[in-house]
Amino acid sequence: MGDPLRFRADEPHDEPAVTLDAFLGQSNATAVRIESGEDARALLPHLDRIALVEVSFPKFRDGRGYSSARILREAGYAGELRAQGDVLVDQIPLMRRCGFDSFAPEAPVDEAVLAAALARYDHHYQRAADPAVPVWKLRHG
Repeated sequence: MGDPLRFRADEPHDEPAVTLDAFLGQSNATAVRIESGEDARALLPHLDRIALVEVSFPKFRDGRGYSSARILREAGYAGELRAQGDVLVDQIPLMRRCGFDSFAPEAPVDEAVLAAALARYDHHYQRAADPAVPVWKLRHG
């Protein structure tokens, strides 16, 4: 994956993330928070002014935030994309594939367990928002 993981405590963002409704109602906010179930596509016309999108994961089993990340990255969003909430260490590799580059988990993350999770697979079968080349393309290049 190359890029180091960023955790909220490591690099705090200057501006607190505002709700999606508040963001859409003002023109000077550069950080927005998407709650589970909100449509990330509402941000697409504003990507050029957003520095941080914080995506809420209220429960580890709620996967809607993965879709939000993928929508934003595929639309060209290049700013910080933070997964916040009930983020488990074994989800972080998949979240990175969807485009998350920053994390704010509720529970502490064991660095050794995270390193093992990130190193578990050398190849992937699907294309994703990350730059990894799918194994089928490597074979048939």
